Amino acid sequence: MTDAKKQDIKLATATFPDKDQLQTASNAEMGWASDAMAEMLRRLDLRYIALTPGASYRGLHDSMVNYLGNRDPQMLVCLHEEHAVAIAQGYAKVTEKPMGVALHSNVGLMHATMAIFNAWCSRAPVFMLGATGPGDAEERRPWIDWIHTSKDQGALIRHYTKWDDEPRSVGATLEAMMRAHQIAATEPRGPTYVCLDVALQESKLDDPVTFPDPARHKPGRPAAPSADAVEEAARLLVNAKKPMILMGRVSRSQEDWDARVELAEALGALVLTDMKTAASFPTDHPLHAFEPRFRPSAATTAATKEADVVLSLDWMDLKGHFAQTLGKGVQVDAKVIQCSLDEYLHNGWNMDYFGLPACDLKILASPNELIRPLTEAVRRLRGTKEKAPAKWPVRQAQALPKPRAEGMMGLKDLALVMRDFTESREVTMAGFSLGWPSDTVSFKGPLDYVGFDGGGGVGSGPANAIGTALALKGSGRLCVGVVGDGDFCMGGSALWTAAHMGIPVLLVIANNRVYYNDVAHQELMAKKRGRPVENKFVGQEMNDPPVDLVGLARAQGVAGEGPFETAADLAAALLRGEKAVREGRPYVIEALIDVGAPGEANRGHTAGRRE
Repeated sequence: MTDAKKQDIKLATATFPDKDQLQTASNAEMGWASDAMAEMLRRLDLRYIALTPGASYRGLHDSMVNYLGNRDPQMLVCLHEEHAVAIAQGYAKVTEKPMGVALHSNVGLMHATMAIFNAWCSRAPVFMLGATGPGDAEERRPWIDWIHTSKDQGALIRHYTKWDDEPRSVGATLEAMMRAHQIAATEPRGPTYVCLDVALQESKLDDPVTFPDPARHKPGRPAAPSADAVEEAARLLVNAKKPMILMGRVSRSQEDWDARVELAEALGALVLTDMKTAASFPTDHPLHAFEPRFRPSAATTAATKEADVVLSLDWMDLKGHFAQTLGKGVQVDAKVIQCSLDEYLHNGWNMDYFGLPACDLKILASPNELIRPLTEAVRRLRGTKEKAPAKWPVRQAQALPKPRAEGMMGLKDLALVMRDFTESREVTMAGFSLGWPSDTVSFKGPLDYVGFDGGGGVGSGPANAIGTALALKGSGRLCVGVVGDGDFCMGGSALWTAAHMGIPVLLVIANNRVYYNDVAHQELMAKKRGRPVENKFVGQEMNDPPVDLVGLARAQGVAGEGPFETAADLAAALLRGEKAVREGRPYVIEALIDVGAPGEANRGHTAGRRE
C-alpha cells in the first residue's frame, strides 16, 4: 500500500462558484428568525444543503442567500426531493458526517420518503429541515397554506428517522437543530428531521439570540466495550481452532481499516465481507479467502459450518447468514460474539433489525472501539505481537478471465472491464448494479467501495453517486457508479445537479432493457406453479421503444455516449469518460447487457429481445 493510501482522505472543503451573481444586501445583519436559523446551520459546519425550492421555507431560503451569501452551507439545487436526500446519503457514506437537506412542506417530505428510508437502513447521518404552513390558522393564505400544513408532520417519517421535532420559538428551533445534528452524528447514526413553522421563519427578531455552542454539544463518543467483555472475547478467539470474523458496518477510517487487518492477523482468522456494506477489509488479503458476497456461496457456507468461534462486527442480518449457511432452524454450534450498537435504533415498525441471532457474548459497543483493545488482549494471551499462523486455507490468487472479445457483453464481461479499469487507479465505487459478479471486485482501502443504498428500492443510484463524488471532490480519487437501467430511469434527473455544480462523477449504466430482478422472480413462480417459463419477460421489458438513456443524461446537461455492446468499445469509452471527470465534469456511459451471455443466468434473452 502506498503512503498516500495510508492517509485518511482529505475531503473537499472548497465551495463551488455561484452560477448567479449575488447582489449584496443592504440589510444583511441578523434581523429575522430565519437569519438565526441560517446562522445555526453555519455554526453546525454544514458545508452544503441540498434542496428543491419551496415556499414553506422561503424565509430560510432568503436568509441562506442574503444573510449567509450562499456559503457554508452552499445550496445544491435538485430537481426532486428524493435526490436531495440521496445526495446527502452518498456524501455521508464517505464522510460519516451529516449534510444538510431542506424539504418543502408535507409534499416535499412525501417525495423524499424513499431516500430517507434508504438513509435509515444504511445508518447514514442526514440532517433534514422541513417546513409547514403557519400553525396559527389566522395566518394561513387561502387554499395553498391549508393543504401544505399538517399536524405532526414528522409522523410521516418517524418510524425511520432517529428523531424529529416541530419547535415553536426561535430559541427552541436553534436547540432542536443542535440536537438533530448531534443525534444524527452519534452512533448508530441515522437521519433526523426538524420542521420549521413558516410564520416563525418570517417573524422579526425582537431580542438578542443566544446560540447553543457546537463545541459543547458534540456527538457522543461511540460506546466502548467493557474490559471484561474484551477479555472474554479474546479468550474465546485465541482458543478457537477455526475463528471467523464477519466484517460488517464499520468505519471509513484508514487507521481503523489497518486495525482490522491487525486483528485478523493476530488471530489467523478467516474474514468474510458483504457487498451490501462498504469495503471493510482488503479483498486480496490471504485471510480474506473468498470474495465478498451479496449472499453466501458454497465456499462461505462450508466455512461457516466449520467455524467454532464467530466474531460479528455489526454484520447485517447475522441470523440470516446462519440460516442461509447452516439451514433454517439449525442450531448454531459455534460460539458467537456479536459487537453492535444497532439495536438502539430498533423500533418495531420496519424489520431492518432482521432475525434475532443467538449470541454467547453480546457486546453493546461500536465495532470500531472494540478492535484495538481486542487485538491487544489477543496478543497478550498469545504472548507475542507476531502474526498468528493462518488457521484456515488462505486465499489463492486466481487469474480472472478476459471479457469476451466479440458479441454483446454479459454482466460478467462488464464487470471484468470495470475491474481492469479500476485496478490501476484510485477509484471509489459509489455502487454496483444488482447481480454484480463479486469475484471481480478488488478493494484495497476503505474508500474503494461505499456500499449499497440500504433500503433496496430503485432510483437512488445516480444521486448516491453524486453525493459520494461531492464528498470526494478535490481528493484525486475518481468516483464511479454502475447503475441499472431501471435505477437510472427513475433517478437520472439527479444528474442536473451534478452538471449545474460541476460535480465530477462517472456513471456507467448496465442496460439489459428489462426489470431483470423480477424476471427471476417470475421464473421462480412459473416453475413453482407449473406454468410457462417463457412468459417470464411479459410485463418486464423496457424495449418497445427502448429508452434513450444517454439522451436523458444529455437533457440534464451531462455529456455521455453509448450504447456500447462490446467490451472493447466500453473500455475505450471509460478512458474518454475519465478524461471528462478529471476535468471536473459528470459523464455517462451506456453499456448494453446480454442476460443470455455465456455464464449468465436465464439464458435466451438478449438486451430485451427474446430469441
